[in-house]
Amino acid sequence: MIYPHTELRFVSNEIGYGIFATRKIPKGTITWVQDELDREFTQAEVDLLPSIHFENLMKYTYKNKRGNYLFCWDLTRYVNHSFMPNTILTALGVEVAIKDIEVGDEITNDYGTFNLIEAFKCAIGSNEGRTHVYPNDLVTFQKRWDEWIESALPLSAGIEQPLNIYFSNSQKEQLQKIANGEIKIPSIIENYFQSH
Repeated sequence: MIYPHTELRFVSNEIGYGIFATRKIPKGTITWVQDELDREFTQAEVDLLPSIHFENLMKYTYKNKRGNYLFCWDLTRYVNHSFMPNTILTALGVEVAIKDIEVGDEITNDYGTFNLIEAFKCAIGSNEGRTHVYPNDLVTFQKRWDEWIESALPLSAGIEQPLNIYFSNSQKEQLQKIANGEIKIPSIIENYFQSH
């Protein structure tokens, strides 16, 4: 489930659509959480799908740490990639705003945080020498992304969280313990699925 104060807008012919903030989203806000309507496909289930569905599945899913394909039912699937994103996936199964997102800003994440099936060249050019997103980016950029998460996630307890009704009890407990400094934030590398 994506943060509710957002909307779908056309970006460009090359990029297609994207998700934009309709209200300021402070750093530390949870911007996505997996809910019961999101669909998780095992490889065996993917192999049984008719070919007509395969292209959409590959376009709008990513592999989670179990190697299953996660398909988000709502507008989350339109969140675009950026090498300098304003949200990032955590090992807690939520995405967090890693900087303040102003009204009208596009919500982005770095697709390198997902377990991609194959590399792709980014449509909007390079940043800090990156021009492609690779399946092993989680390993390569783990330290940087952990730092971003560590600067944002502890703020979550002091911010209005419209998605908290979708948090599991475990997520609520972990987020509170992180905010209290009782536990360390798990590394994003915990999301990594190594296929071989």
